[in-house]
Amino acid sequence: MRGAAGTVAEFHRLHEAGCFVMPNPWDVGSARVLEDMGFPALATTSSGFAWTLGRPDTRAPFEAVLEHLRAVASAVDVPVNADLEDGYAVAPEDVATNIGLAVRTGVAGLSVEDSSRGGEDPLLDRDLAVARVAAAREEIDRSGTGVLLTARSEGFVVGRPDLEETVRRLRAYADAGADCLYAPRITTVEEIRAVVGAVAPRPVNLLVNAPFVTVDEAADLGVRRISVGGTLARAAWGGWLGVARQIAQDGTFTGFSDLPDVDALHRERP
Repeated sequence: MRGAAGTVAEFHRLHEAGCFVMPNPWDVGSARVLEDMGFPALATTSSGFAWTLGRPDTRAPFEAVLEHLRAVASAVDVPVNADLEDGYAVAPEDVATNIGLAVRTGVAGLSVEDSSRGGEDPLLDRDLAVARVAAAREEIDRSGTGVLLTARSEGFVVGRPDLEETVRRLRAYADAGADCLYAPRITTVEEIRAVVGAVAPRPVNLLVNAPFVTVDEAADLGVRRISVGGTLARAAWGGWLGVARQIAQDGTFTGFSDLPDVDALHRERP
């Protein structure tokens, strides 16, 4: 094992130049296989993990999330970024408390978003959102862990696809101490260029959950980091659901062909 300090240092190094893909496993098994494929870093997915508990996204209990972070981070040698949703709190001081717990799980980075999780306005007030990022920054600095802080603006996720407001928020989050900026669900060249240019030289994470861009194209646009959110988990669900429905509806088992040797993928692991 590289150790937490080593993975944090490596995670920061990855953000200094180039473009890397950080896929999102949903459990220890998928994390280890992705590491074996050569990905230099991994990220948890709130939705993918929640589905393993029989819950929708955003409904996993915080204590269960912390245990999940410990399990994944300790199972691999590459850096792991934690999807910490909204920090599991609203008030900046409560976000800081939860950040303090998360950085002790062994993760190398974490992200905090500005979604309000419902209500009349799906985004938190901008000043409050900035204060939350600042509180997260202060708590990470206090911890001495060096964990990399990503700030997310969720406008394109929650039905407020306002590029100007997204850029304003990301700039403010960078000024508040975010190391990396992230606007999930932007999908056009113009949107990506606007976000990358607005926060430069800070690195930008791009969510790719549909085939709208390649790694090389994203790199040419200045993207530093690519993640896939819950999409790998959804792909897995899509595979077995199709076969299970065939059995339930048709009584046939033709989906049981050309399947991977999963034992072989884990054979070298203790």
